[in-house]
Amino acid sequence: MLGTKAIKAALLISMLGFVGLTLSTQASAACNFVSTKDGSPLGVKAVETDTPEAKTFLETCINPYTKAFAKDPEAAKAGKKKFGYMSCTQCHGPNAGGQVGPSITDSTWQYAKHVTDKGMFETISGGSNGGMFAWHQQLGNPENLSTDEILKIIGWLRTQYKGGGETPWLN
Repeated sequence: MLGTKAIKAALLISMLGFVGLTLSTQASAACNFVSTKDGSPLGVKAVETDTPEAKTFLETCINPYTKAFAKDPEAAKAGKKKFGYMSCTQCHGPNAGGQVGPSITDSTWQYAKHVTDKGMFETISGGSNGGMFAWHQQLGNPENLSTDEILKIIGWLRTQYKGGGETPWLN
């Protein structure tokens, strides 16, 4: 018959295994992207041509450009250039302060999830119910934006923030 210590040890090992399994499942599920339109899965995956920054984001949901651009405004110009080139300015204005579309530089978010880079990535990638179409090349037109290009735009947008209060994307 097993002793009390053996039973407790076996139980502890089982619990640790379950916790480890749960944590690893949560970690891999952390970057499951969903559509802003309807909450369905957004089919953006890592591809061979992704930059290291894009791969990091797809694994962690943390945009490496956000903090980097906050420290180096000159580098952020890559995001601004792409923002203009892809005609984002037509709806959101030249500095993303709003025009036909909403401002994306203040604290009045069109979608609450825009307080995170992941949420903003989901909307830019898959579009919205407000008339914005999907901009990610994996979700339609291969001439559209790569993951890295979207992340640079988001990084630049964060440098333009004019809202009050906290900036959780920098934490």
